[in-house]
Amino acid sequence: MWTVIYIAANQKLAQRLKEVLTQEGVLVKLRPVGTSQGETLGGYEILVPESEAEEAHEILSSALAR
Repeated sequence: MWTVIYIAANQKLAQRLKEVLTQEGVLVKLRPVGTSQGETLGGYEILVPESEAEEAHEILSSALAR
């Protein structure tokens, strides 16, 4: 089961965080939020497997603190 661990404000940030997590060996999916007629209105959810959620959250916290 996939779990949302963060909602990025835009696609650029979502992609950067996905790369950080992937480099650490975490599986990641991105999902647009609030889409309307092909337009993303509410950012992007970053999802990871539930079993990796705690580790992924720690990695993101460290990456965002930089």
